[in-house]
Amino acid sequence: MGIKTAITKDELPQKYKGFNLCETQDGLTHSVYLLGNEYVLKIVEDNERTKILNEQKLLEDLEGLCVPKLLDIYTNESYTMAFYSQISGESLSGVSDSNIKQIAHFLKEFHTKSKNLSSTNKKIYEKQYLKTLIEQTNKNEFLNYFNDINVQLQNNGVVHGDLFYDNAKFEDNNLSGVYDFIEACEGDFVFDLAVIAISWCFENDTIDENKVNVLLTTYGCKITYTKFMEYIKYALLYYTVTRYLNNRDYKELLQRLESL
Repeated sequence: MGIKTAITKDELPQKYKGFNLCETQDGLTHSVYLLGNEYVLKIVEDNERTKILNEQKLLEDLEGLCVPKLLDIYTNESYTMAFYSQISGESLSGVSDSNIKQIAHFLKEFHTKSKNLSSTNKKIYEKQYLKTLIEQTNKNEFLNYFNDINVQLQNNGVVHGDLFYDNAKFEDNNLSGVYDFIEACEGDFVFDLAVIAISWCFENDTIDENKVNVLLTTYGCKITYTKFMEYIKYALLYYTVTRYLNNRDYKELLQRLESL
């Protein structure tokens, strides 16, 4: 999406004015900047300030995991600036079994901690919420997929919900960090696992069954492959719809859904 709320260095708090301010294309609903190699700045609109406070609490509860620290929060009448430590490393350009094992280990550790947590963020991954989004699209194709998918989502604890491989960094082929927890909310742990699958376990439009099995085995999820495929379809539909509504490229995910 890119920058929604543009700012200049002059608008930064004094302690951050000495860093180069670099726009990114990372934010779907929020503007994200890099400050040199040290910090990440996220601009959150006025009506979503509570999400930043929820994320701050969650990151504190995840101490010990490879997640960023939320260092400072500054608020004015229009928006909130949240400053995070920047994670070293790069996002993946190609995914190996080793990468999948590492992200599966991370998610297991995350869920072990988050199963005891709660969140006041809206439960945006629930079926009723997705159905409401689909109704906004006026596309019968999306509604038909929704009606055909057989999943019964649970409330297991707090989920990340957006763990595409561009929300993780690796250094020397080792996972160095996972970020972007601002939309984390209560939800289904298997759905969280399926979001990884739709990003990390596809080669173009073809699902790699071996990679899916590596993901499930490493995480320790005993669901059958056939049943997990329904969660994968649901995750693909969810992100197809949200990308469509946000005027982002949704066709690749839709093609993956069609291929199943």
